[in-house]
Amino acid sequence: MLHSNSPLVDYALKGLARCWLPEFGRWSHVYHLDGRPQANQSLPRSDVFYTLNVLLGLSRVSAVPANIDTAQIFQSNARQLIELPVREYAHGMALWVAGECQFDVPEPLIVHLRAMLSDSKKRQSLRAQDIGMILTGAATQVRRDPSIWSPIADDLFSQIEVEYAWASGLFGDTPSGPRHRFASFASQVYLTLACYYYGEVRNSARAIDIANRCSRKLISLQGPNGEWPWFFDARQGHVVDFYEIYSVHQYGMAPAFLEFAELHGVLEAREALIKGFKWVLGANQLAKPMLDRSLHLSIRSQVRKGELRTDKWRAIRAISNSVMRRPSGLADPSQLELRLECRSYELGWILWSFGRRSDLSELTHQESFLD
Repeated sequence: MLHSNSPLVDYALKGLARCWLPEFGRWSHVYHLDGRPQANQSLPRSDVFYTLNVLLGLSRVSAVPANIDTAQIFQSNARQLIELPVREYAHGMALWVAGECQFDVPEPLIVHLRAMLSDSKKRQSLRAQDIGMILTGAATQVRRDPSIWSPIADDLFSQIEVEYAWASGLFGDTPSGPRHRFASFASQVYLTLACYYYGEVRNSARAIDIANRCSRKLISLQGPNGEWPWFFDARQGHVVDFYEIYSVHQYGMAPAFLEFAELHGVLEAREALIKGFKWVLGANQLAKPMLDRSLHLSIRSQVRKGELRTDKWRAIRAISNSVMRRPSGLADPSQLELRLECRSYELGWILWSFGRRSDLSELTHQESFLD
């Protein structure tokens, strides 16, 4: 039986068509929305990772466009991971996509990952996104080959529990050093998703509990307009800087872990998801929809003025707020501007988080996504 896509999913697919680079067989690093003649920009190491992220989203789409050969795109891009200077999380994404789509993982990729995971020094250099995505990928592979991947997944979860999780419910970004205490929203998302995946695959109540604790903590820190804050002091358990506020967090990455949270008894998850999504539709400080409807794309973020090209002031604010034990608040709207770009992986997260959802028609069939 042929199923149709929701208007939201079709909106994202049309946007992705603009980001496609036919000469390379992948989706682009960034599509600029500032009117420049050449809007699509390629950065190979980023293109390849973003393409895998899009394929992950497509694994949940009912009606994938006929011109998208997901298996061929996966193999050609996954093989490039060994050749390009990508972060370890890209290898984890390849495992994740392969598990969801029932693709074979290129052997060089498996060899690389197993060698890296057996090196204690390299393990200590893993950031939250790295270990989170690798565990999620390993957990999906457990379903296909438990004898190989179960011990790897068990080991990775143990490391996360001991070295990344704080009593506050939040996760640090690294096992040690300054970033052990501080972490971004993305760090929380990837480690929470990893714990949910692992908990389901290995029937681990402990992993589900850790993921639920982080979900509840993040929901308690959500902004008044549904904003998901960017930077946290994980030890103290509070926000040290709200900005930038990214659209992808609102419509894609938060809904990804909140779907799991709702399934595992976090009653407040659904309301938080809806409130966060409505931020994109215009219920935000600037009272502006974060969409370019003419292009079927989204606007990347709201950022403090003067900080489009530097994160120095954000770092200073975060450290100051942490030292003073002073939670961050929202800036005056007059001090905000837009980052006018869209990245293909952002649309991929829409596909992942809403490709299979038929219970949120107030979002998936919202007027903004209708032609």
